[in-house]
This record gives sequence, structure tokens and C-alpha cells, in this order.
Amino acid sequence: MLTSLGFYALFTQVAGVWAYPPLTESGLLEKLSSLSRVIEASEPSQRQKLATAASDGTLDIKWRASHDALNLPDTPEASTRTNNPKAHQLFDSPRLEAYQPQDWPQQDGQYALVMQLTDGSWLMFGMPSRSWGLEHWARNLIVIMLVLLSTGLVALIATRRLARPLKTFAQGARRFGVDFRAPPIEPVGPNEIRQAILAFNAMQAQLQHFIKDRTQMLAAISHDLRAPLTRMRLRGEFIGDPELQKKLFRDVDEMHAMINSSLDFFRDDARLEQATPFDLAELLHTLIDDYRDQSIEIPFSGPPRLVYVGRPLGLKRVITNLVENALKYASEPAIELRGDEKQVIVRVLDRGPGIPDNRYEQVFVPFYRLEGSRNKNTGGVGLGLSAARAIVLEHGGELTVRNRKIGGLEARVVLPVLEG
Repeated sequence: MLTSLGFYALFTQVAGVWAYPPLTESGLLEKLSSLSRVIEASEPSQRQKLATAASDGTLDIKWRASHDALNLPDTPEASTRTNNPKAHQLFDSPRLEAYQPQDWPQQDGQYALVMQLTDGSWLMFGMPSRSWGLEHWARNLIVIMLVLLSTGLVALIATRRLARPLKTFAQGARRFGVDFRAPPIEPVGPNEIRQAILAFNAMQAQLQHFIKDRTQMLAAISHDLRAPLTRMRLRGEFIGDPELQKKLFRDVDEMHAMINSSLDFFRDDARLEQATPFDLAELLHTLIDDYRDQSIEIPFSGPPRLVYVGRPLGLKRVITNLVENALKYASEPAIELRGDEKQVIVRVLDRGPGIPDNRYEQVFVPFYRLEGSRNKNTGGVGLGLSAARAIVLEHGGELTVRNRKIGGLEARVVLPVLEG
């Protein structure tokens, strides 16, 4: 508002100066001086006729025998406004007076230069104010428009200054949503936004500390379980019943596998892999080449090059897990890659028994195995898909599965293309 008032005051000042008649323009004072001499040299009976004849749209000349006959306003400072050496030099007059529009009681005041002739009569040169060449209502309309424009300009600048820190705040929040190791957001902008950013940074630090403690605790628990399992296996060597010993060793081996998988899962969760630009298409081709070395052909459909900003090792583990599942539980795995300016989609397809429609989400639960609908002669403890989804979620994406109409399963990885 203060800036708008400043614009208005500046405009009023400039317009007010421009509205003054150009008395100092070359030739104007000389013209008035010449007219005064011509009128003064004529007969008194002819002076008003000459004054009327010399008047035009920009100059109104009047001659009167007395000062009072001009009906001039009572303005004491009128005589002091003519302390211009050039004016006194051009007008050989015993008395000069100058009037401004605000001196007149009526609304249509004018600028006037009044001079006394040598015989005591008076001559007045009246010049209307420019008023920007417009009517009163038009001038007011221009002022209102300029005030509105200046207010809009100030509002636009203020909005941009406010939107920039808000955009930074939003980007930082989204970044933390896909990477809990993201650095804190720099507090910028107005005090309210800075306080909100500081509160968000404090929450982010607390969550990072909580996740780190949880990961370390669970990893320690899984590690400490190895010792009693080792003792159980040693004691099992002294069991005389071969069938009971076999069952015990099978349970111990299964628990060892679960613990090892859990440790791998927690280590991957704590891995500090930084997001970096890489060619996702090339990564998939490298993965396919590795399987080709094992005499396993995996068809690929997609662009030859697709640069994505993410964690290449983590995404390679995701695709590897999906391909391994396709090889274990089905056959004929295939990979498709698609991408645009908003997202990247990787599809891993297979031909097999699929899974029940109501179990699409259960397969991502840790340690959940859906062997009944797939292949019973496979290993694993049920952490592969859980780890894969966790990695995809860290990228801000989603991992889903669904049955194909032609038979088999489709695992769909959707990765967002983040700004900045």
C-alpha cells in the first residue's frame, strides 16, 4: 500500500509540473511582451478589440481600465510570483502579478499574467491549465487506473517473493518424502515461512534419528539370534532320533536363512547410496546381458537410452528380484521400459500361474510367502518383494503386481521424474 501511494504521489507531482503553462518556452514571453506593446500603443477604445483578436484557444487576453474590472482573486502573493528577471526585462511595467488555478474560487481556474500599462490600465493574459488535455472525469479515471496498476505490480512482486520460498519448502518436503536422508531445507523467506521450515527440519531430524535407531536395533537383534541358533545345532548333534534331528536342523537352517535375509534387508535400508543421474535403459541391458551369460534370454522393449535421477544399485536390485521371481515361479520373463517428462515405468512380465487377485498386496508383507499359487519347490523367506517395494518407495514411486489376461504376472514399477 505504501508503495502504491508512493507511485501515486510521484505521478501527481510529475503531472502537476507538466500541467503548468510553458512560460519559459522559447518565444512565449517574447510573444506576450510584443502583444502588450502593440495593445498599449493603440487607442484605449481599440485595446479590447485588439485583445480579443489576439486571443486563441490557448491564450485569453483582456484589457480593462482598472484592476478591479478584471475580477481577480484576492491573492497577496500574486505580485511576488513575478520575481523573474527575464519577465521584468521584457515587460516594462510598474506592476506585474501572476495567478494560479487554485487562486480562483471557481473550479475552472487558470494561469494568468497581469500587468499594469503606463496609463494605469490593466492587461491580463490568461492561460488555462493543461489538465493533461482531458476532462476532469477522465483525469480521475487515469489516476484510479494508475493506482490499480501500481497496486497490482506491487502485489505481483510480493507474491513472487513469497512464492519462491514456498516452492523451496515444497520441493524440500517432497525430497524428504522420497529420501529420508535428504539434507535439511534452508530457511528463507518471511518469518512465518522460516519458522515452518525450521519446524519441518526438526521433525525431519527426529524421524531420521528414529529410523536409524530402529534399523540398528533390528539388525542387532537379528545378529544376536545367531548365537542361540548355533548352540541349538550343536546340541542337535547329540539327538539320537535321526528323524527328530533332521526336523530340528531343517528348522534351524530356515531360521538362519531368515536371519541372514533380515540382516541383508536392514543393511540395504541403511545403505547411504546417493541419487545420481544414470542411464536406466543401459542398466537394464546390462542386467539382461548378465542373464544371457547364464543362457537365459530376456526380451526387452523400450528406448535405447533413458536418463533417470535415482539410486542405480537399489533399482538394479529391484529389477533383479522381480526377474528372479519370474524365473523361479514362472517362465519367459520379459522387461518393458517406458518414460515421459513426468514418470518412468518398468514392467517385468512372465508366463505362469499368477496369484489370486485378493493377494496382490499381501505378497509385499515381510516374510509372507504365497507358495500355494506359485511354485512350491522354491526357496526364499518372503523379504524380496518387501525390500523391492521399500526401494521404490524411497524414490517416491510405487511397485504393484497384477495378473495378465494372457496368463502370468505383471510387476509394474512407476518412478516419478522429480523437479530439480
